[in-house]
Amino acid sequence: MTDRTIGYIVGSISSTSINRRLAKALERLAPAGTTLVEIPIKDLPFYSPDHDADYPQVARDFKQAIADVDGVIIVTPEYSRSIPGVLKNALDWAARPWGQGSFDGKPTAVIGTSGGGIATAAAQQHLKAILSHYNAPTLGQPEGYVQTTPGLFTETGEVTNEQTAEFLVAYLEAFTALVERYAPVAVAA
Repeated sequence: MTDRTIGYIVGSISSTSINRRLAKALERLAPAGTTLVEIPIKDLPFYSPDHDADYPQVARDFKQAIADVDGVIIVTPEYSRSIPGVLKNALDWAARPWGQGSFDGKPTAVIGTSGGGIATAAAQQHLKAILSHYNAPTLGQPEGYVQTTPGLFTETGEVTNEQTAEFLVAYLEAFTALVERYAPVAVAA
């Protein structure tokens, strides 16, 4: 695989989200041949099985956006030692209707940032458990626990700390290697 498109989901809808800044940094640091595109979640209504027979267009578009990319990075904050409700809601839309899960076989990675010393470790463990249930091949190493300090990420995604930038480049390289391992193989007719 030479060119790949990686979707990213930011698990926060806050206008001042440091995880959105981290996502923008990943976008800027993507290796050659890799394009990162956001898969937005803010317009998804609350999931209910009542919608399974007739998904709203925004949910169909969300599921199609996941189908259209080679892999997905989920950039999650940590709320009360778990993932934000808005992210869980998006994952519920992606998993339904039964038998039509968007993450089945889709290479996935999780990363997140917070000001705390363990960053988003608890949220990421919950998220990895969900992704395991969805049968999503998930990047195990390196783990993406990024402690934010004031000014670490600019609003446009510049990383002001060289070691953090090097880590993020290595993280992206590891994930693109996972994506390539799961890339469809062309078969001669």
